[in-house]
Amino acid sequence: MIIDVDLTGASAAVSLVEPEDCKRFHVAAHGGDAPSLAAALEAAGAGRLLPSGEAVIATSAVRQLAGGRVGEGWDDEFAGMLKYAESKGWLDEAGTSIQAHVEWST
Repeated sequence: MIIDVDLTGASAAVSLVEPEDCKRFHVAAHGGDAPSLAAALEAAGAGRLLPSGEAVIATSAVRQLAGGRVGEGWDDEFAGMLKYAESKGWLDEAGTSIQAHVEWST
């Protein structure tokens, strides 16, 4: 799944692309710069940008963005993704946010 952030318009848009794909996870940023990406993630309640340039995304935001768009087994698949992320150190201790790399496109 991909957290898609479109920074090219007058106001940023944050959406979830391929919500059923729990085998990969990243942020795709289109246009803008790091400060505008940080502002867009925070304004949407989706997460925040780290000084390293990676993002931290709220698991609750992923669930909300996926709502009504995924099948019955998705919760189990998402839980499996979070367990894998935890084993790699990408999930915070409370299990409320997951680290994601950011891929920029122009």
